[in-house]
Amino acid sequence: MSDQSVDTARAPVGLAEPVAVPAAPDHAEPTARRGTRNTVVLLVFTAITNLADGVTKIALPLLAARASASPAQVSAVSLTLSLPWLLAALHVGVLVDRLDRRRLLWGANGLRLIALGALMPLAAADAVTIPVLCAAGLVLGVAEVIALTSASAMIPALTPPEGRERANTWIAGAETVCNEFAGPFVGGLLLAAGTGVALGTTWLSYLAASLVVVLLVGRFRASRRADGPADDEAAAPETVRVQIVDGLSYLWRHTLLRTMALILTVLCACWGAWLALMPLFATSVMHLSPSEYGTLLSALGVGGLAGALAVTWLNRFFGRRWVMFADLVGTFAMMAVPAVTTNLWAVAVAAFLGGMGGTLWTVNARTMAQRLVPDAMLGRFGAVSRLFSWGAMPIGAGLMGLLAEWFGLRLAFGFFAVTVALTVPPFLRVLTRSALTEAFGDKPRA
Repeated sequence: MSDQSVDTARAPVGLAEPVAVPAAPDHAEPTARRGTRNTVVLLVFTAITNLADGVTKIALPLLAARASASPAQVSAVSLTLSLPWLLAALHVGVLVDRLDRRRLLWGANGLRLIALGALMPLAAADAVTIPVLCAAGLVLGVAEVIALTSASAMIPALTPPEGRERANTWIAGAETVCNEFAGPFVGGLLLAAGTGVALGTTWLSYLAASLVVVLLVGRFRASRRADGPADDEAAAPETVRVQIVDGLSYLWRHTLLRTMALILTVLCACWGAWLALMPLFATSVMHLSPSEYGTLLSALGVGGLAGALAVTWLNRFFGRRWVMFADLVGTFAMMAVPAVTTNLWAVAVAAFLGGMGGTLWTVNARTMAQRLVPDAMLGRFGAVSRLFSWGAMPIGAGLMGLLAEWFGLRLAFGFFAVTVALTVPPFLRVLTRSALTEAFGDKPRA
């Protein structure tokens, strides 16, 4: 089975029915040297932009708190940064499969530069309002959707098959460390120096990331359509609606990928619930000091970094199936431990396991998708997958709030722990050793 397409002589592993997929694209595979260069460039781009994203996720809510004392209005500003994943992800996926993906990265950073460029003089004049912050948040959120979807879809065309796990490992590690750990920390330091310093530094970071993208070499458009005639120029262009439906149906017909997406939806809902309730739980139940709470949150980022450093070794030693299963174990621990104890170190260790499991799943899931999903479908597939997973985070947060209000904080954590446990049977039934061996093209383990 080619790494760029699925063999049409048989259905791919986990398919409920055959899906018409073209033969391997007629573009030569990137060389190892070129793949290493592209991986480094994407890593630097990801690190810079995620660090800047982490700063904006701290800066905008703080500016909102200065502009309004209303909790609802401040929350609305934070929501605008993630709302585009629900509203725009599917359409962005179509763009990624239609257009030059490197130009989309430039376009995403251009939107970021415009949003922050408009915000900086208003912040300097102390004239920032909630509507202005919401507009800026929406633009930055859309830019994040475009950038992450485009960068992920580029990896198969820019790196050889043997280098993709390494590329996904480095990039997932950079996302975790820079966005979840270093970004908020750096944002706090920059904001302490002044709002103008924080916004100006972030603007320069996005500009630098745009310049880094110039160093990418290779093919930046999808090779051909995932279905229909091989001659793209002779084929009638599909409508956006048809391409969105194709992306949704592709995922739904593929049993292995569909099961992974549904499991990840549950796990991300749990993450959204944990992040929403932990501040209240830590202060009112665990009675943590600010420094202790910082230690607890940092355990997530440290766990993610540990997962990125260890994923290749763990895959070889335990096999991908059990490495991916570790995400279920880690997320279960995140939810179950606070339900039974308020010990800081126990809750922190559970958070570490959750962060580590999340990175282990991310690296393997991306590598698998880049092997199974045709190049012309990668943008839509990535957008649909993130719609399922990231879209579940605010839903999990809302549900957690209701459960905590009705039944108490600990029972709310316990409910989500049980929900994670319910994903174990479908995982073991569908993500079998043989299915994953075929999906990754690995040699069977002795």
